[in-house]
Amino acid sequence: MMVQLRVCVPSELSDEVLECCSQQTGAAEVARHKGASVVPPGDVITAHIARESVEDLLVRLHALKVPELGSVSVSTPELMLSARADAAEASAPGESADSVIWDEVSRQTGEDSKLTWSFLAFLVIATQLAAIGIVTDSTIAIVGAMVVGPEFGPLAALAVGLVERKWRLVRSAVLALGIGFPLAMIVTAVAAWLSVPLGLFPRDTLDRGSAVEFIYHPGPYSLIVAALAGAAGMLSMISHRSSALVGVFISVTTVPAAGFVAVALVLGEYSKATGSALQLLLNLVGIVAAAAAVLVFYRIITKKPKLGLK
Repeated sequence: MMVQLRVCVPSELSDEVLECCSQQTGAAEVARHKGASVVPPGDVITAHIARESVEDLLVRLHALKVPELGSVSVSTPELMLSARADAAEASAPGESADSVIWDEVSRQTGEDSKLTWSFLAFLVIATQLAAIGIVTDSTIAIVGAMVVGPEFGPLAALAVGLVERKWRLVRSAVLALGIGFPLAMIVTAVAAWLSVPLGLFPRDTLDRGSAVEFIYHPGPYSLIVAALAGAAGMLSMISHRSSALVGVFISVTTVPAAGFVAVALVLGEYSKATGSALQLLLNLVGIVAAAAAVLVFYRIITKKPKLGLK
């Protein structure tokens, strides 16, 4: 897979950047447009390079302080027909599917970890769906809640922040989770409290549902499934296989557990609320730990250098 880099750089750094791009293994095409950048003033250098070699080149551009003095953008052409590109990709070490662009991972998870109105809305809706599935003993509604839930973004960001020691990212993820889940549970609890006198479901509804027992009965497999889901989720982000994320969402029991806690507390089922709260905690810990382990493994095999902490 070929990647296009567009580097905007001051004229005094243009020669060094051009040399880095031209000499990089896996580079197929390099072009310089003198004076093409107006703000900031300088040159624009474009390069088509094999994805396997992008991280190495970005490390060199960081060393030249290009992101501070100019900018670097990375995009992937949908189609590139070039014998030179094919030869460059063949010369690059490794496989594109296994390559990691660490700046890309940090930026993607950083965007997903922000506490936004849309994040809160999705989490509240997902928790409500889970609660409806719980009181109606509907596995379909619970699975739907798992898919709608947006919590994997902050969990992945938390793992990236811990591994990369980017504490701002850690704070952002913790804030999103720390506000999002309690808010969603409060809204769900209020809805459940109003639903009982309206006759939407009986007070003994939690004693009837057999399809939801797994939510408040955590065990070793709860942690194992969460760990496998966390590892698969991080792998899907690194390898750009977004279809795998759907399976990850369906595997974890974070949102259903949050919904069950809210409903159980309203109905006075405190032991079941405790069990589902433990299920929620096991899922959160398992996902973050496994995702972080995947990042550490990739960091070791790619021998990523440390460029400084943020």
